[in-house]
Amino acid sequence: MLGVGVYAQAAGTVVAAAPAFFIPFLHTQRGLSLAEAGALAAAPNVGLVLTLVLWGWIADRRGERGVLVAGLLLTTLAVLGALFVSGTSTGSLWILGVLLGIAGAGTGSVNVASGRVVVGWFPANRRGLAMGIRQTCQPLGIAAAALAIPALIAGGSLAPALILCAVLVLIAAIACAIVIVDPPRHPLTPGTTAAQTNPYRRSGTLARIHAVSALLVVPQTALSTFGLVWLIVDQGWSALAAGALVAIAQLLGAFGRIAVGVLSDRVGSRLQPLRWIALIGVATLLLTAAAGAVHWPWAVAITYVLASCIAVADNGLAFTAVAEISGSRWAGRALGIQNSGQFAATALVGPAVGALITVIGYSGAFALLALAPIIALPILPGREAETAHEPEPRGSAGGEQPVSSDS
Repeated sequence: MLGVGVYAQAAGTVVAAAPAFFIPFLHTQRGLSLAEAGALAAAPNVGLVLTLVLWGWIADRRGERGVLVAGLLLTTLAVLGALFVSGTSTGSLWILGVLLGIAGAGTGSVNVASGRVVVGWFPANRRGLAMGIRQTCQPLGIAAAALAIPALIAGGSLAPALILCAVLVLIAAIACAIVIVDPPRHPLTPGTTAAQTNPYRRSGTLARIHAVSALLVVPQTALSTFGLVWLIVDQGWSALAAGALVAIAQLLGAFGRIAVGVLSDRVGSRLQPLRWIALIGVATLLLTAAAGAVHWPWAVAITYVLASCIAVADNGLAFTAVAEISGSRWAGRALGIQNSGQFAATALVGPAVGALITVIGYSGAFALLALAPIIALPILPGREAETAHEPEPRGSAGGEQPVSSDS
């Protein structure tokens, strides 16, 4: 189930990331402005953000398997629809944008439901490792899209790329239907109402984790968005060398997510390693800014890779903590809110950091990015919040007297 979840999430990431690689084709061969092409590229993420909480709510009530299959089939149909309109006139591109938005909305089901499957089936002492493996799906999906999409559209048509996307998510839907089993759920304690299980009423712990995650995604997005252009324009690197370094940083970041997941299992906490990552993130961002200011190539390479790896390491920890603290009846909605906050912050980073770089330069902007983890540190709940607010046993994934559904 973990393998199928990783594949499904990676396939969904390919669909969401693919339109970004359409931009050169749409701009040079279809005559779209960069703003119009960029709007098409953003459409899947818009659909994703708008439906994450909804998918989570359905998963909380109806289970994970049905949500995964339904969302992936919706994505398949939307991509096939996009295939039929992709070769038509420019005036139909707004239809393409709507269909890409629906495709992105369908992938939102995997974001929340696959995380619930991992938390539901893996015991607490292996959950960090499992979620770390699951979190590698995003860099894997982006890497696959970067390798395949430009080559497929080089012939002058979007159709081959869209066919690939449709095939990938259709296979994922079939695999989920065959392999995924809804994890067991704990029955309510006698005398406890469904409303009393709402983790947001019990305390502000989840809201604080959401805020911390939104802050920590700022340096992650900035480094991935502006790293390539920084190396080429400001540091004078060749496009090949800069691209290779960014790829290395992405690959090591994927392994880093697994490593911190294992660490969290060993120390028995998600929030304590998250605090360590925020502290180290401050140092690596400042070192990256200093290396860029003095233009030392080896220092630039080492500090950029370190900063990029640290910047992505928090994702799995926060995701797992949210699912564990919220409990089986609220995990879907809580994970939807968690992802929505991160995507919203990500959308603001591009224009904000771009404007900041224009005013104070790359090194100054990278140094100021260190403010994000600094602000996050006092907001992050203490380790005791993980046990004080957890509504279900942590010793195993299923606990005692599991029930398959609360619908």
